[in-house]
Amino acid sequence: MMKKTYAALALSVVLSVSAQNALAEQVKNVVLVHGAFADGSSWGPVATILDNAGYKVSIVQEPQTSLADDVAATRRILAQQHGKTLLVGHSYGGMTISDAGNDPAVAGLVYVAAFEPDTGETLLSLAGKIPPASKSVAETADHFLYLKPENFQADFTADLPKKQTDMMARSQVMPAAAAFSAPAGSPAWRTKPSWAVVATEDRAINPELERYMAKRAHSTLVEIKGSHAIYASQPEKVAALIKEAAQSLSH
Repeated sequence: MMKKTYAALALSVVLSVSAQNALAEQVKNVVLVHGAFADGSSWGPVATILDNAGYKVSIVQEPQTSLADDVAATRRILAQQHGKTLLVGHSYGGMTISDAGNDPAVAGLVYVAAFEPDTGETLLSLAGKIPPASKSVAETADHFLYLKPENFQADFTADLPKKQTDMMARSQVMPAAAAFSAPAGSPAWRTKPSWAVVATEDRAINPELERYMAKRAHSTLVEIKGSHAIYASQPEKVAALIKEAAQSLSH
Protein backbone atom coordinates (compact mmCIF):
# COMPACT_ATOMS: atom_id res chain seq x y z
CA MET A 1 0.00 0.00 0.00
CA MET A 2 2.82 2.36 0.94
CA LYS A 3 4.63 1.64 -2.35
CA LYS A 4 1.48 2.49 -4.32
CA THR A 5 1.13 5.75 -2.40
CA TYR A 6 4.74 6.74 -3.14
CA ALA A 7 4.29 5.76 -6.79
CA ALA A 8 1.14 7.84 -7.09
CA LEU A 9 2.86 10.80 -5.42
CA ALA A 10 5.88 10.50 -7.73
CA LEU A 11 3.61 10.37 -10.79
CA SER A 12 1.73 13.43 -9.57
CA VAL A 13 4.99 15.38 -9.17
CA VAL A 14 6.18 14.36 -12.66
CA LEU A 15 2.89 15.40 -14.25
CA SER A 16 2.92 18.70 -12.36
CA VAL A 17 6.46 19.51 -13.48
CA SER A 18 5.63 18.52 -17.06
CA ALA A 19 2.57 20.78 -17.06
CA GLN A 20 4.61 23.68 -15.69
CA ASN A 21 7.30 23.17 -18.34
CA ALA A 22 4.70 23.06 -21.10
CA LEU A 23 3.17 26.29 -19.78
CA ALA A 24 6.59 27.96 -19.54
CA GLU A 25 7.33 27.12 -23.17
CA GLN A 26 4.19 28.80 -24.48
CA VAL A 27 4.78 32.05 -26.35
CA LYS A 28 2.53 34.56 -24.61
CA ASN A 29 4.69 37.69 -25.01
CA VAL A 30 4.32 39.80 -28.15
CA VAL A 31 6.54 42.84 -28.76
CA LEU A 32 5.39 45.21 -31.51
CA VAL A 33 7.81 47.54 -33.34
CA HIS A 34 6.53 50.39 -35.51
CA GLY A 35 8.08 51.61 -38.73
CA ALA A 36 9.07 54.99 -40.09
CA PHE A 37 6.51 57.82 -40.39
CA ALA A 38 4.30 56.28 -37.66
CA ASP A 39 4.43 55.78 -33.91
CA GLY A 40 3.59 52.93 -31.57
CA SER A 41 -0.01 54.04 -30.99
CA SER A 42 -0.92 52.90 -34.51
CA TRP A 43 -0.54 49.32 -33.24
CA GLY A 44 -3.51 49.98 -30.91
CA PRO A 45 -6.18 47.85 -32.68
CA VAL A 46 -3.81 44.86 -33.05
CA ALA A 47 -2.69 45.19 -29.43
CA THR A 48 -6.30 45.22 -28.20
CA ILE A 49 -7.13 42.02 -30.11
CA LEU A 50 -4.04 40.28 -28.73
CA ASP A 51 -4.78 41.55 -25.20
CA ASN A 52 -8.25 40.04 -25.40
CA ALA A 53 -6.74 36.75 -26.58
CA GLY A 54 -4.58 36.56 -23.44
CA TYR A 55 -1.24 37.75 -24.77
CA LYS A 56 1.08 40.14 -22.94
CA VAL A 57 1.67 42.90 -25.47
CA SER A 58 4.47 45.48 -25.34
CA ILE A 59 5.04 48.27 -27.87
CA VAL A 60 8.46 49.72 -28.64
CA GLN A 61 8.75 53.46 -29.24
CA GLU A 62 11.99 53.65 -31.20
CA PRO A 63 13.76 57.03 -31.34
CA GLN A 64 14.68 56.40 -35.00
CA THR A 65 17.84 58.42 -34.54
CA SER A 66 19.83 55.47 -35.90
CA LEU A 67 19.31 51.80 -36.61
CA ALA A 68 21.58 50.94 -33.67
CA ASP A 69 19.48 53.13 -31.33
CA ASP A 70 16.28 51.43 -32.50
CA VAL A 71 17.74 47.97 -31.97
CA ALA A 72 18.83 49.03 -28.47
CA ALA A 73 15.33 50.38 -27.71
CA THR A 74 13.82 47.07 -28.79
CA ARG A 75 16.27 45.04 -26.72
CA ARG A 76 15.35 47.23 -23.74
CA ILE A 77 11.72 46.07 -24.04
CA LEU A 78 12.75 42.47 -24.67
CA ALA A 79 14.69 42.52 -21.40
CA GLN A 80 11.43 43.22 -19.57
CA GLN A 81 9.72 40.08 -20.85
CA HIS A 82 9.45 36.83 -18.90
CA GLY A 83 9.55 33.78 -21.13
CA LYS A 84 9.67 33.35 -24.88
CA THR A 85 8.69 36.31 -27.04
CA LEU A 86 7.34 36.84 -30.55
CA LEU A 87 8.84 39.96 -32.15
CA VAL A 88 6.74 41.81 -34.73
CA GLY A 89 7.89 44.65 -36.98
CA HIS A 90 6.20 46.90 -39.52
CA SER A 91 8.02 48.51 -42.45
CA TYR A 92 11.40 49.92 -41.27
CA GLY A 93 10.68 48.00 -38.06
CA GLY A 94 11.67 44.91 -40.02
CA MET A 95 15.24 46.22 -40.12
CA THR A 96 15.10 46.59 -36.34
CA ILE A 97 13.64 43.18 -35.48
CA SER A 98 16.04 41.38 -37.82
CA ASP A 99 18.89 42.45 -35.54
CA ALA A 100 17.13 42.60 -32.17
CA GLY A 101 15.58 39.21 -32.92
CA ASN A 102 18.93 37.57 -32.26
CA ASP A 103 18.18 38.05 -28.56
CA PRO A 104 17.82 34.62 -26.90
CA ALA A 105 14.36 35.56 -25.59
CA VAL A 106 12.98 35.82 -29.12
CA ALA A 107 11.37 32.64 -30.42
CA GLY A 108 10.26 33.95 -33.81
CA LEU A 109 9.59 37.00 -35.94
CA VAL A 110 6.64 38.43 -37.85
CA TYR A 111 7.25 40.95 -40.64
CA VAL A 112 4.22 43.11 -41.50
CA ALA A 113 4.71 44.89 -44.84
CA ALA A 114 8.31 45.10 -43.67
CA PHE A 115 11.90 44.91 -44.78
CA GLU A 116 13.68 41.58 -44.20
CA PRO A 117 17.34 42.47 -44.75
CA ASP A 118 20.25 40.10 -45.20
CA THR A 119 23.72 40.86 -43.85
CA GLY A 120 25.13 44.13 -45.17
CA GLU A 121 21.94 45.30 -46.86
CA THR A 122 20.43 48.69 -46.09
CA LEU A 123 16.84 49.84 -46.36
CA LEU A 124 17.82 51.97 -49.35
CA SER A 125 19.66 49.16 -51.13
CA LEU A 126 16.67 46.87 -50.69
CA ALA A 127 14.16 49.48 -51.83
CA GLY A 128 16.35 50.10 -54.87
CA LYS A 129 16.00 46.49 -56.01
CA ILE A 130 12.29 46.89 -56.72
CA PRO A 131 11.35 50.56 -56.16
CA PRO A 132 8.02 51.53 -54.54
CA ALA A 133 5.29 53.56 -56.19
CA SER A 134 5.61 56.35 -53.62
CA LYS A 135 7.90 59.30 -54.29
CA SER A 136 6.69 61.36 -51.33
CA VAL A 137 9.59 61.13 -48.88
CA ALA A 138 11.28 64.47 -48.19
CA GLU A 139 14.33 65.42 -46.10
CA THR A 140 14.73 68.18 -43.53
CA ALA A 141 17.70 70.54 -43.39
CA ASP A 142 19.21 68.47 -40.56
CA HIS A 143 18.81 65.16 -42.45
CA PHE A 144 15.64 63.63 -41.05
CA LEU A 145 12.97 62.20 -43.31
CA TYR A 146 9.22 62.69 -43.47
CA LEU A 147 6.33 61.72 -45.69
CA LYS A 148 4.73 64.78 -47.22
CA PRO A 149 1.37 65.27 -45.43
CA GLU A 150 -0.49 65.93 -48.67
CA ASN A 151 0.58 62.49 -49.94
CA PHE A 152 0.30 60.59 -46.68
CA GLN A 153 -3.08 58.98 -47.34
CA ALA A 154 -2.35 58.00 -50.93
CA ASP A 155 1.05 56.48 -50.17
CA PHE A 156 0.68 55.13 -46.63
CA THR A 157 -2.93 54.83 -45.42
CA ALA A 158 -5.15 54.63 -48.50
CA ASP A 159 -7.64 52.29 -46.81
CA LEU A 160 -8.01 54.26 -43.57
CA PRO A 161 -10.51 57.06 -42.82
CA LYS A 162 -9.26 60.55 -43.62
CA LYS A 163 -9.60 61.72 -40.00
CA GLN A 164 -7.32 58.91 -38.82
CA THR A 165 -4.93 59.51 -41.71
CA ASP A 166 -4.65 63.20 -40.89
CA MET A 167 -3.76 62.42 -37.28
CA MET A 168 -1.12 59.89 -38.33
CA ALA A 169 0.36 62.37 -40.79
CA ARG A 170 0.59 65.01 -38.04
CA SER A 171 2.13 62.64 -35.51
CA GLN A 172 4.53 60.84 -37.84
CA VAL A 173 7.95 59.95 -36.48
CA MET A 174 10.78 61.33 -38.60
CA PRO A 175 13.65 58.84 -38.95
CA ALA A 176 17.22 59.99 -39.38
CA ALA A 177 18.29 59.63 -43.00
CA ALA A 178 21.34 57.73 -41.72
CA ALA A 179 19.06 54.97 -40.37
CA PHE A 180 17.98 54.13 -43.92
CA SER A 181 21.60 53.69 -45.06
CA ALA A 182 22.80 51.66 -42.05
CA PRO A 183 23.86 48.12 -43.01
CA ALA A 184 22.11 45.20 -41.39
CA GLY A 185 23.94 42.65 -39.30
CA SER A 186 23.34 38.90 -39.41
CA PRO A 187 19.53 38.57 -39.47
CA ALA A 188 17.61 36.55 -36.90
CA TRP A 189 15.48 34.99 -39.65
CA ARG A 190 18.48 32.84 -40.56
CA THR A 191 18.16 30.87 -37.32
CA LYS A 192 14.57 31.48 -36.16
CA PRO A 193 11.13 30.87 -37.69
CA SER A 194 9.53 33.85 -39.38
CA TRP A 195 6.23 34.92 -40.88
CA ALA A 196 5.50 37.74 -43.31
CA VAL A 197 2.50 39.79 -44.41
CA VAL A 198 2.51 41.19 -47.93
CA ALA A 199 0.24 44.22 -48.31
CA THR A 200 -0.89 43.79 -51.90
CA GLU A 201 -1.66 47.49 -52.46
CA ASP A 202 1.43 48.84 -50.71
CA ARG A 203 2.90 52.00 -52.23
CA ALA A 204 5.64 52.56 -49.62
CA ILE A 205 7.32 49.18 -50.17
CA ASN A 206 6.76 47.40 -53.46
CA PRO A 207 4.68 44.25 -52.82
CA GLU A 208 7.00 42.35 -55.17
CA LEU A 209 9.93 43.29 -52.94
CA GLU A 210 7.98 42.08 -49.89
CA ARG A 211 7.39 38.74 -51.64
CA TYR A 212 11.04 38.47 -52.68
CA MET A 213 12.34 39.11 -49.16
CA ALA A 214 9.82 36.74 -47.55
CA LYS A 215 10.67 33.90 -49.92
CA ARG A 216 14.40 34.45 -49.46
CA ALA A 217 13.98 34.27 -45.68
CA HIS A 218 11.69 31.22 -45.97
CA SER A 219 9.05 33.15 -44.05
CA THR A 220 5.54 31.74 -43.90
CA LEU A 221 3.82 34.12 -46.27
CA VAL A 222 0.32 35.62 -46.07
CA GLU A 223 -1.03 38.18 -48.55
CA ILE A 224 -3.63 40.69 -47.39
CA LYS A 225 -5.30 43.26 -49.63
CA GLY A 226 -4.54 46.70 -48.27
CA SER A 227 -2.22 49.67 -47.98
CA HIS A 228 1.16 49.98 -46.28
CA ALA A 229 -0.71 50.59 -43.03
CA ILE A 230 -2.19 47.09 -43.26
CA TYR A 231 -1.77 46.53 -39.52
CA ALA A 232 -4.10 49.48 -38.84
CA SER A 233 -6.60 48.88 -41.65
CA GLN A 234 -6.79 45.07 -41.28
CA PRO A 235 -5.95 44.51 -37.59
CA GLU A 236 -8.02 41.32 -37.29
CA LYS A 237 -6.13 39.60 -40.10
CA VAL A 238 -2.72 40.78 -38.89
CA ALA A 239 -3.50 39.75 -35.32
CA ALA A 240 -4.69 36.36 -36.58
CA LEU A 241 -1.29 35.72 -38.17
CA ILE A 242 0.51 36.84 -35.00
CA LYS A 243 -1.60 34.44 -32.93
CA GLU A 244 -0.97 31.65 -35.44
CA ALA A 245 2.78 32.27 -35.21
CA ALA A 246 2.72 32.31 -31.40
CA GLN A 247 0.73 29.08 -31.28
CA SER A 248 3.10 27.44 -33.77
CA LEU A 249 6.06 28.34 -31.54
CA SER A 250 4.37 27.03 -28.37
CA HIS A 251 5.21 23.37 -27.71
